Amino acid sequence: MNLSWKRTIRKYWIFYLMLLPASLVLLFNNYLPMFGVIIAFKNINYAQGIWNSPWIGLDNFTYLFSTEKAWIITRNTICYNLIFIVLNLVVAVAFAIMFNEMRSKWLSKFHQSAMFLPFFLSMVVVSYLVFGFLGPEHGYLNKTLLPLLGSDIIEWYSDPKYWPYILPIVNTWKSIGYYTVIYMAAIIGIDQEYYEAALIDGASKWQQIKSITVPLLVPVMVVMTLLQIGRMFYADFGLFFQVTRNAGAIYPTTQVIDTYVYQTFLTMGDIGMSSAAGLYQAVVGFLLVMGSNLLVRRVSKENALF
Repeated sequence: MNLSWKRTIRKYWIFYLMLLPASLVLLFNNYLPMFGVIIAFKNINYAQGIWNSPWIGLDNFTYLFSTEKAWIITRNTICYNLIFIVLNLVVAVAFAIMFNEMRSKWLSKFHQSAMFLPFFLSMVVVSYLVFGFLGPEHGYLNKTLLPLLGSDIIEWYSDPKYWPYILPIVNTWKSIGYYTVIYMAAIIGIDQEYYEAALIDGASKWQQIKSITVPLLVPVMVVMTLLQIGRMFYADFGLFFQVTRNAGAIYPTTQVIDTYVYQTFLTMGDIGMSSAAGLYQAVVGFLLVMGSNLLVRRVSKENALF
């Protein structure tokens, strides 16, 4: 076995040499920083440094889960991400299919570019766009649309019940172009002979989509969903902090783990608790990906991520 390994190295040494720079980047950028997880188990004293700070075991995790907001922020994080995953899948696939069926390729490319543009916008810019619609005094809805409909002005940034609808809309608007392009690329890669054969058999356009396009998109849909499931315990900080303008009145439906950790660190300066929350998110995300992939493998090995 050892001789075989050495023989392989001698035979393919040039490829291993080409792999070396990327391996070093991966080592120094992704793996060495993992030693920082010890911060989650220490009471950091800046004078003593990370290594000499006293160990406190799971005290940081105990504090994180003993707060009265633990259930609220966990519920918000999971529920919002579930909604985002479903919307990003359904809406993106629908738009990708519609763009692919457009007869005018120029219009198709124009709409793709228009949808992709919000993806490049900073959340700070998006927050001001949202504020332009929802502002209490000069927002478009309160100043123009609601009075036109004979409705009373709504204090959007004071009432938490509206944000479970606003945030998914904003997230979908910003990210849908990215997912649409991915599914468009997958659709373009489908062999046209399938559609020609279906057309000869008299299949309608809807039957072609249902029996050819969607089934052949399933592997890509599974991979994209698994990747998003891995970040289910992470929230888009800019979305939940900038777009909501960090309004305390709407915390019950807008505060997630990331914003809670940020606010706690600002008020307490406890880097250990922040690291504990980050480690908790990473471990749970890893377990979710592994569990979801195992479930997919039981159903269809070909569609599993690994």
